[in-house]
Amino acid sequence: MWLNLLGLAAKTGAKIYENRQKTKEALSQAELRRAELAAKGEIELQNAVATNQKSDWKDEFILLTLSSPLFLLAYSVFAEDEEISRKLDIYFDKLQNMPWWLIGLWVTVVGAVYGIKATEIKNLGIGKK
Repeated sequence: MWLNLLGLAAKTGAKIYENRQKTKEALSQAELRRAELAAKGEIELQNAVATNQKSDWKDEFILLTLSSPLFLLAYSVFAEDEEISRKLDIYFDKLQNMPWWLIGLWVTVVGAVYGIKATEIKNLGIGKK
């Protein structure tokens, strides 16, 4: 019985080792392909964008800016703060009456930050009235 368990453990260990070797080989081939594309200049822009976005806070800033009215709204409901609730009503009323070009500009900036192309925004139906 112990010999069967040892044999099974050895087969499992060999299979795990084989899979790790295959993974290393696949990663090596992917890195080689990426280096070839970089040499041709096909992925240079992608590398620059990825490098710049690693230490960039603009995504988080926009997310917090867009989320802040929702946080205030939740606070006003749970804390039963009528003053904040009244001010949020005024805020959303003014937001509703903003000029279309300003809303379009804001959507474009947010889309650019998050990497959404203008054609994708149009296909989503944003900005249509």
